[in-house]
Formats: sequence, structure tokens, C-alpha cells
Amino acid sequence: MKVALTKEEQSLSYFKYYERELAPISAEGLRRMEEGPEDPSQLLPFERRCEFISGADKEFCQNGYGVMEDGTGVICTRMFMPHVTPEMFEWWFPWHSVGSDLRYKIWDPEDHYFATAHPAAKVLDLSVPVREKTWGVDHFIMEDVGFGPQFVQIRFVRPQDAGIDEDLIGTENCAGLVCGIGMNSGTTMIHKWYPEEDGVIFQSRFWIGWGYQEENVLGKCLPDGVSIPMEFCEKMFAHAQKEYSNLMSFLPELYLEEKDKW
Repeated sequence: MKVALTKEEQSLSYFKYYERELAPISAEGLRRMEEGPEDPSQLLPFERRCEFISGADKEFCQNGYGVMEDGTGVICTRMFMPHVTPEMFEWWFPWHSVGSDLRYKIWDPEDHYFATAHPAAKVLDLSVPVREKTWGVDHFIMEDVGFGPQFVQIRFVRPQDAGIDEDLIGTENCAGLVCGIGMNSGTTMIHKWYPEEDGVIFQSRFWIGWGYQEENVLGKCLPDGVSIPMEFCEKMFAHAQKEYSNLMSFLPELYLEEKDKW
């Protein structure tokens, strides 16, 4: 069942994307969901996250999930998105966080309720470069990843503030990226993209149990002896496959229509 809309949302130009049937999950995504969790040795540790950016992590799982020996969780996805460009992703992440909640709802009409940026003024400031519009901006989100609607606060940061070597951005394996820290979930996420053939490769990593130990200090924030439930990782992976498959089905069309409408 799709989330509810207001009459105002139904009058917006991009309401048509909400009305469409959700795109099917890719065959690769379905296969990985059926195969179950990865062995911990196949999951890239948080401390080696720059290898994800550089593309030096190919020996590790690219599409799957699991729980590490220390109890932290890892979700990794890799998806080819035809007809999508790096510029579309630079735009999408700030654009969907301002204006109507419908912008977030069309991403996954069954599981997304709202996403609100603070301070929204930075996102809307046309003098701020598009790729910097998420830096230092919190997204307050309501979504359902399989356990009912939950409130999430994600602090998006400049890559260097997430321990990323910014010289790796704008290279063959990383045209652009966004980094977010779950302020109430203890999760660090990085999404990156780069061109391939007539589209882009879009990849995500979620390290669950890694966040702020104290102000601006990233590290393991999961208490020793505690383990992330495998079911949570499984549902997070399935949710990512679902929302990414749907996003690529309409992003090229949406971008052409709305790219100048903040």
C-alpha cells in the first residue's frame, strides 16, 4: 500500500511518478536476497572505506549484507542505472530534501513518508554548488525499511569530514558521492556514482554500528558484546534494492523536467 498524499501533493507536476507502479527489483538484487548473508571476511571494514571510493575493494562483496565479527553490520549495493548521469545524482540528493514531501515519496511510494532538510536555506541558495548542497545539512526522514515507520536523522557531511580522501573524487571509480551519518541510528553511509556505457554505476555502503562516538569523531558506537540482528541487515538490503530500482526508472525523466525548479 502506498503512503497517503495531500490534495496539494496530487496537484504537483511530479505526482505522476507516485501514480506509476513501482519498478521491479533487478534480477541480480533478487538473487542476492535469496542467497542470504555474506561471510564477514567478504565485507569491507569501515576503517578501509577509502578503498570503496577508489575502487580498490573489488575483492570484497559488492552486492550483499552481513554482520562482522565485532557485531557491526554492513550493507553493500552495486547497480547499473541506464540513461542516468552523474549530474542527476548530484542534483537528486539535495532536491528531494526540500519542497514537498512528495519528492521523497516518489522514490519509494510504499515506504517513504517525508524528508526535510535543515537548514533548507543552504539547499535553496543558488550560489552554493550543487555537490556542496548536502554538506552540513541534516535530513529528517520518516521511512519504513521493514519494521514499521521509523524516524531517522541523517547528517550529511563534506567527504573529508567522513575520513574520505577528496583526491579520490572526480576519478574513474568515483565521479561524485555523498556521505551521511545517522545521528540516531549509529550508521555511516556513503553513496558514490561514476559513468559506465550509457549510464552510471551507483554504489552504496552502510556501516551499521559506526557513527559519532563524540562530536565530530567517527568510530564504532555499538557497545562491545552487542550485535546487529541479521534480520535488520537483510531488510535494509532489500529496501535499498527496492528504492534504487525504482529511482532509476524515473530519474532521467524527472531531472529533465525539474532540474531548475528548487
